[in-house]
Amino acid sequence: MIRWFLGLICLFFCAANGAAEVVFDEWFEERTLRVDYMFSGDSVAQSLSFDEAMSMPVWAGRRRHLDSLYVEGNGQISMIDAATGRRIYAHSFSTLFQEWQHTDEARMRRRSFENSFLLPMPKRPVKVVVELRNSHRAVTSRTVTPLDPSDILIRRLDGVVAAPHRYLEKHGDVSKCIDIAIVAEGYTAKQRKLFYRDAQRFADALFEHEPFTSLRHRFNIVAVAPASRDEGTSVPRQGLWKETAISSNFDTFYSDRYLTTLHLKRLQDVLTGIAHEHVVVLVNSDVYGGGGIYNLYMLSSAHHKYSLPVMIHEFGHSFAGLGDEYAYGEAEPYYHQGVEPWEPNLTTLADFRSKWADMVPAGVAVPTAVSENGGKDTESVGVYEGAGYLTKGVYRPAPECRMKVNDVQQFCPVCRRAIARAVAFYTE
Repeated sequence: MIRWFLGLICLFFCAANGAAEVVFDEWFEERTLRVDYMFSGDSVAQSLSFDEAMSMPVWAGRRRHLDSLYVEGNGQISMIDAATGRRIYAHSFSTLFQEWQHTDEARMRRRSFENSFLLPMPKRPVKVVVELRNSHRAVTSRTVTPLDPSDILIRRLDGVVAAPHRYLEKHGDVSKCIDIAIVAEGYTAKQRKLFYRDAQRFADALFEHEPFTSLRHRFNIVAVAPASRDEGTSVPRQGLWKETAISSNFDTFYSDRYLTTLHLKRLQDVLTGIAHEHVVVLVNSDVYGGGGIYNLYMLSSAHHKYSLPVMIHEFGHSFAGLGDEYAYGEAEPYYHQGVEPWEPNLTTLADFRSKWADMVPAGVAVPTAVSENGGKDTESVGVYEGAGYLTKGVYRPAPECRMKVNDVQQFCPVCRRAIARAVAFYTE
């Protein structure tokens, strides 16, 4: 049944693309091109600057739907063939920089943020186009970087493997599976065995959730163990700064529980020579916290009692572009009336037909009232108000879901379908 469903999704993506499919071997080498950028600005302005490029053996990304997007994201990077003007690769993402632009600090000063992207290595000169979008889904900044694969200043990293690693799940070649790298943060060299145990705990927990359970054979998981000098992570509010592999810290944007790293170049440095598409960072801490940014990374403390559900929730963000389904007030909105969110599990009803309208049973009211006896109901698909941090105007698919609370055991049907579609996009 799963194979049949994924086949239909494949047909959907091919039809949506319209033009003849970009064939990987015609346009790309069997190598990865890493391009680093600096995104800078304040609450109203953005500036995008190319930093450097390097190349590595093996391409672990998708081989189909190369010029298509799974979801829109808050930004996009595209590769345009210089001779023909044809788009030959596209990738969507979100960034910490764009989150920061909604903060009070961004109203007072400018800052710069690192970003690092992995692309297939083109055979001929291209233009790399990066675009950022605001919460109204409008393009706010754009930069175009000419790039020639024969450029002698593209640093080649052949034969470099930056960190010890071991495979926890290996179900096929990188060309056929989704490759997840789990990275150790705040584990000393003597704690490497502890990290491998923690990484296995995450992998086991992930595959306890559908549709990951049924699609386990589509994933490879490698645990990458760079050694940190210090144990744990930095806690700025306590004046505690640690020397760790990727310099993570709590108090991101002055939010106590927001645990991230701003050092994305260093994160990719420790992954050099290890095939990967998606990144999970486990932090050697028992304090509640984490974060997940679409197609960037997922990061969580490893030893809090809620660490496993938090990890799965954050992976929903970073892997499938799922939005938060909880609401806590009337904070500055990321979502606006009349603008349909790009996240597949959120809607403002501006274009609900493009979301899960086909999954709402006949006779269910839209919007949908939550039953007083709903309890931990994850299965009653409807349109429930309160999501995307706002109590009004943004709607979620079910009363409860792993994208809403920690103490439910599964994703709702809409999130499960979105995850299955993401898997199909990367592997079919």
